[in-house]
Amino acid sequence: MTHPPEHLRLTCVVAHADDESARQGWHPVALLSSGCQHACRDRDTGERGRFGDAKTSHGFATVGTVREGELCAAALEFGVTDVRLLGYVDGDLDQADPAEAFTRIVTQLRRVQPQVVITFDPYWAYGHPDHIAICQLTTAAVSVSANPDFESDDDGAATHAVSKLYYMAWSPKKWKAYQAVLKTLTSRVDGVERQAQPWPESAVTTVIDTSDCWETTWRAVSCHQTQDYYRVFSTVNGGGARETDLFEGLR
Repeated sequence: MTHPPEHLRLTCVVAHADDESARQGWHPVALLSSGCQHACRDRDTGERGRFGDAKTSHGFATVGTVREGELCAAALEFGVTDVRLLGYVDGDLDQADPAEAFTRIVTQLRRVQPQVVITFDPYWAYGHPDHIAICQLTTAAVSVSANPDFESDDDGAATHAVSKLYYMAWSPKKWKAYQAVLKTLTSRVDGVERQAQPWPESAVTTVIDTSDCWETTWRAVSCHQTQDYYRVFSTVNGGGARETDLFEGLR
């Protein structure tokens, strides 16, 4: 089923403030997992982040307040006025009750009714636990959002079938360039160091040309002082040809 541009909706489900700063689409909505339920529209904090002197932590409350302002400013650069938070503490998402967490995502999917959903891939580069958790939770939420037998937090919301689900995919070439700037980026989980896991070039299904909006993206990223994709599924198109439009098959 095709849709006119004004009816196209995309929801980006990520874990922290600064994860949202990538090109969105028509009527974009950002859904972030960490933070308290309030402000912007709701509030994301990324409470364990830092700003200013990177060696110094200013505490949950202070960091949360600063990142709240950064998030709102970055979202507005993209025209994103609808930012919702799941209310989990930064770094603790993988310890949340999974049924409760993905039910919250289902509630938002049914509220927004997006045709396209984007989230992190199962590895998310250097293996950040929150990023991996949000991928698993979002994938589960997309799979049950259309099921009338599944009750969300809003019993009055209509069920909704997402047409396309994408994972953010970093090709070896892109990850090499990223690492050249940030050096070796790792995450230590349960005593094991996780490093970058780029996607094989042949696995990338969708490449979006963002050259016409790099200035907007830079302004949004600059608000935070402290894209290739893999199509997971689509009910509207397929085949081996690489997409250049996340709404391909829907327009």
